[in-house]
Amino acid sequence: MDNLKPKDKKIVATIEARFASTRLPGKTLLKIMGKPTLELIIERLKQSRYIDQIVVATTINPDCDGIEYLTKRLGVGCFRGSEEDVLDRVLKAAKAYKTDIIVEMTGDETLIDPKIVDETIQYYLNNDFDYVSNILDRRYPRGLDTQVFSRSVLEEVSRLTDDPADRENVSLYIYEHPKKYSLGSVKAPDDLNHPDWRWTLDTKEDFEFIKTVYEALYPLKKYFDAYDILDFLNKNPQVLEINRKIVQKAVR
Repeated sequence: MDNLKPKDKKIVATIEARFASTRLPGKTLLKIMGKPTLELIIERLKQSRYIDQIVVATTINPDCDGIEYLTKRLGVGCFRGSEEDVLDRVLKAAKAYKTDIIVEMTGDETLIDPKIVDETIQYYLNNDFDYVSNILDRRYPRGLDTQVFSRSVLEEVSRLTDDPADRENVSLYIYEHPKKYSLGSVKAPDDLNHPDWRWTLDTKEDFEFIKTVYEALYPLKKYFDAYDILDFLNKNPQVLEINRKIVQKAVR
């Protein structure tokens, strides 16, 4: 049986988003169906049963002014901090919005499925792990990533590491230290077991792939889910070729 949403714990989805990007500059504000990709992510996360607030954690750089303007228009939180020290930015955002439980998202996840997000949050709430995600044993397509942990854990991590990779990749230190932190893993069902598929936004090819999916599904079903995408791709396998050759950047 599902646990009820805790009344004394505020669950906040933090979206790490910036304008600058080495592979696809300005990707968070590129438009699909007339809406910035970041708006589409927020639209989808608003369907979560567990998330109390959405906060975009962006940078203090002037080129991110458009991101802050978008958050105000959409009525979601915004925190501006360091571009390089993303851990510090997310932690300060969590503190500013009195967060107890962080649901870590990124501005790359334009096809995020709120049902999968909620499944991950629910698993965290139903158990006693320090960290729960669906990336430890990667089976879902890349771009459906959800990571859940407490603000207090992230505060501790911030005190423990100055490693640039840890500071850039918010929860990296947590799951690289399984003897220190208890880790819970949510695995994809067999039909969504496609870890080699890219549903994430990092290159122009990824953008074309995501744009193709949205143009096919969004007019028919605004909140299409992972199974709708799967059905579309099974019927149109050529779409997978758009970004099949893109190699994911390593975190270290």
